[in-house]
This record gives sequence, structure tokens and C-alpha cells, in this order.
Amino acid sequence: MQRKTLSVLVMAAMIGLSGCSKEEVPAPQDEIITPEQSASAESKEQAPSTLPASAETFSVVEASFSDMQAAMDEGRTTSEAIVQQYLTRIEQYNPLLGAAITIADDALAQARKLDQERANGNVRGPLHGIPIALKDNIHTTDMPTTGGALAFEDFTPPYEATLVDNLREAGAIIIAKTTLTELANWVATGMPNNYNAVNGYGYNPYDPRMDPREGFNDGRGVLDTGGSSSGIGTAANLWAANVGTETSGSLEIPSNNTRLVGIKPTVGRVSRYGIIPITADQDTAGAMAKTVADAATLLAAMESDDSNDPDTGVCPPPGDDGYSEHFLKDGLQGVRIGIPRAFYYEAFTPPGENKPRGGLTEAQAEVMKNAIAALKVAGATVVDPANIPSVTSGDPDANQLLFGNCYDTPQGKGGDTNCSVVMKYGMKRDFNKWLDSLGDSAPVESLTALREFNEAHREENAIKYDQAELDISDQMDVYDDRERYNADREKDILLTRTLGIDAAMKEHQLDALMFPAWYGENIINKAGYPVIAVPFSEVPNTLDPPLPEGFDPKPIPFGVTFVGTACSEGKLIEMAYGFEQATLGRKPPEVAP
Repeated sequence: MQRKTLSVLVMAAMIGLSGCSKEEVPAPQDEIITPEQSASAESKEQAPSTLPASAETFSVVEASFSDMQAAMDEGRTTSEAIVQQYLTRIEQYNPLLGAAITIADDALAQARKLDQERANGNVRGPLHGIPIALKDNIHTTDMPTTGGALAFEDFTPPYEATLVDNLREAGAIIIAKTTLTELANWVATGMPNNYNAVNGYGYNPYDPRMDPREGFNDGRGVLDTGGSSSGIGTAANLWAANVGTETSGSLEIPSNNTRLVGIKPTVGRVSRYGIIPITADQDTAGAMAKTVADAATLLAAMESDDSNDPDTGVCPPPGDDGYSEHFLKDGLQGVRIGIPRAFYYEAFTPPGENKPRGGLTEAQAEVMKNAIAALKVAGATVVDPANIPSVTSGDPDANQLLFGNCYDTPQGKGGDTNCSVVMKYGMKRDFNKWLDSLGDSAPVESLTALREFNEAHREENAIKYDQAELDISDQMDVYDDRERYNADREKDILLTRTLGIDAAMKEHQLDALMFPAWYGENIINKAGYPVIAVPFSEVPNTLDPPLPEGFDPKPIPFGVTFVGTACSEGKLIEMAYGFEQATLGRKPPEVAP
């Protein structure tokens, strides 16, 4: 869907066009139905409500869930007015940012229904009437689910994702489908973050200019958005919060880069049923919001045991009030937090190599020095260093840094001896399973058929950056390569859990590890452990090759991540909340006031 068409859909949503497909919405601006015309076509149940005068003074900009609930409870605004504000902002800022692929044309109708429930004394909970956006790899039956892939551009799935059912039951309004890196960034290694064939490029609201450098001036932004999930719309206050997904960094990285809180839960806490997969070994949905409380509230509403996802039920559910008991301003008091210096803070040379890897720039190191100081002031005991044994191991076969994921063409069949095949194998296995679940509605029959479609539509930018990751996945044989996959999965767990995070936590009796920005994503995701990203500061956006003289780049956000072992979300939320309240690192982008 092109942005011109999306703009028309926003206008349609703003005037209450209910049940229109994108083909039914008139394209020319001067042909759009007026509010007076549309009102006569609506049923009495869907008629616009009378908004309180005070709704004109309540602003959604940087408003939290609790701010909105208080304003609605006190009669200072309504859910309809809140949705209207967000739709106006989408119309104003989405052409610049590319945050949304699709807007729900019944968003106002959803809001009116929930306002009526509130008027009747029924408030479902803290998400009642709150507009939430979903990453466009999550099934919705009232909007297309494209994954950003041209083959799925007009695809509406036959069933909703379990987490979407849960959110609707909690009273959330599904206002939009966000942009994403195509198929959750398992298409091509050179694809920029938040690019896809359906929506084009997404732009970071902290500097939404295009990259001017030769070789990079293809339309991508100069300030990395992170990916594959997108925090663009939440950061710019186009909706209250959003649901993303992660296989390897896709919640932490965009949350960090758009100054949001991101929670990637333990794998199995949230059902993956109805989400376009990469691999069930690492896939999970998670929450992105402006505050820890909002992100935790959104996560709690998404959770459930689900017979369609056998990995659910791995963790005890939160209490009746979600995670609110963990919103403690003194959440850092008395906790023990480890600093994994080797590789993550300071460069480290793995066995058998001559050059060090990792480490921080001078500016990044200064930010983390200040973050560690903030932990101490807030009452935490900081264990420094608390290195991860599998990172510092002198045994090449037991060193996590030497066993990354097989990602690119050179790591296809025959070149994948020293990398984990879990992701490329999982994509072949689980993507085809997902297609099977769609029945006759599936746009393609298999991963092979998707690759063939992409090649046939190359001239239409179906694969602007080729499809190396799809290619190496399709080389895998789900039956013949199962033994290799099992061995690699076992090694991943050994290096990331047993000899990795678990070992560091046990040795130093830690409650959590604190990583810079998103830098622990690989070891965290292979382990399937929870992590919370919290905004903190910013550093210069230094690129290689450098930007041309006279181009003054804006800084890139640089936060922290708190990491724990399986099912430790409650404790991590306490620490993240305490850090957030002590540092107040969230700052909205100036481009979308």
C-alpha cells in the first residue's frame, strides 16, 4: 500500500467510514466524503458521540495509559476524542515518517463502542479505549497482514492472532499496523531497518532526513530506526503504544533507537499463534511504549496459555492487576546488578583471533559510566565486572562469540560449519507450517513459492536487496537437516544459558545484568530470556563512511537493557521502573510536537 493510499485511509478513518476496503476508499482528496455525508450513512449505534469541551484541551502527546484513563474517568475526554487526535497526527506526520502501513478504518467506531461501555459503568481495565498499533506480521482480520512482503500486500488472514484477541478483550483499540523490516528482517542482509517492499522506508523521528552518502542514498534514513519492529509511531505519538516481535534484537534495537521502553518477554509467555514466524525457538511478541508502566501493562494484556502454541504456559501469569505491584520507585534498592565488561563494554579478543571485537566508543562508555552511577545512587549493588563465562572462554568450541547465526549467502549449505543453523532451519520449518495454517487463503504455497514470486516481481522491487536469507533457509531440508539443527540448538542453549547468562548470574548472585543499549541481543535471544530496554541518553550518530561536510547529524538515542533469567519479568520491571524514575531518560522527538 503506497503512502498516498494510506493518507486517504486515514481521512476515511477520521470521518468514520466503517467497513471500507482500501479499494472502496476514493483516492482523490476532493472526493472524500464529508463528515456530514458519512454521519447519515451510519447506524444509530455508530453515530458520533458528543465530545466534552474539555476534550479539546487534553493532549495525547506523551500521555500515558493512566493519564488517558484518568481523563476519561473524569469526563475530560473520551476514547473517541483520543483516537481522533491520533488520526490527525497520523495524517500530519506519517507522510514524513512512514510509521504505518495500514490504518483501521473502524477505529472511531471501536472507540464509540468502548465509550458507551464506560458510560454504562463497564471499564474492562487499564487498556480500555487505548489505541494500540501492531507490527504488520501479526494477524488481524479487519486489516491486511502483509509482513511488508509484496506477495502478501493485499492478504487478510482467516484468523486473528491470539494476542490480538486478548488485547481486544482487554478493551484496546487496534488503530494501525506498523511498518517493519520485511518479514521481520529475514529476507536480505543488506536491507535497511524498517524497509519493506510494501511501505518503502521508515524514518527515525529523531532525525527523519535521508542518508546523503553515495552508496547509501537509496532513500534510507540517516538515523537508524532499528528493526525489525518499529518504534517510529509510538515515539512520535501517533498511537499510545505498539506490539512488536523479536527473534534476535527486533524489540530491543528499535526501542533503544527511538527512545522507548521495550519488553521482550521469556519465549512462551506470549502466544505466537497468528504471527508470521522466523523460528519458534526464539520468536516472541513484546511491548513497546513510552514508559515502563505502559509497556508492562500492554505485555500483561497480551499473555495467555494457548493450545495453539505448545510453548505457552512456561511462566506463571502476572497477578489480577498485571504487573502493577512491580511499579516501585525504589525498585533498585538492594538489588545486585552485574556489568558484563568483556566484549559488551570493553573490546575482547576471542581465542584464535588477532583483533578484538566489541567494546564501546568513548561517548558510549561515558553514558554507561553515568548509568552505572545512577544504579548506585538508587541503592543497587553493582558487581563490576560480572563477565559471561562463554564470552571469555579460551576454548573456541565453548566461546559464544565464535558461534553466531548463519545469516548470508556464504553461510549457506557447505559454508555453515562454524555458525548456528537454528534461524535458517527454523524459517524453512515454521514459515511453511504457518502457510499451511492459512488453508486456501495462503498467497503462496511454500517458502520456495515465495522466492519464485519475488524473482518474478523483481522489477516491482519485490526484492530490492535480493533475498539471501530466504535462499539459505530454503536450502535446508526439514528432515535431513534435523540432526544438525538439534545439535546447534543444544549448543546455543549451552553457550547462552548454562555457560552464559545462568553461569554469570549464579557466580555473582545477581538479580540482573545491565547491557549497553541493545548489545546483548544475540546471547539473550538464543537463551530465550527476558529483557527490558529503558531510555537513558544519546551519543553522536557517527557513520562509516562519514557524512558529507556540512551535514549535521542529530544524535542517536542510547539507553540500557536489564536482562534476567527465564520468567523474571516481574523483578526486571521493578529494576527498570526504578531506573526510569531515577533518570527520566525519555524525551519526545522535536519533529512531531
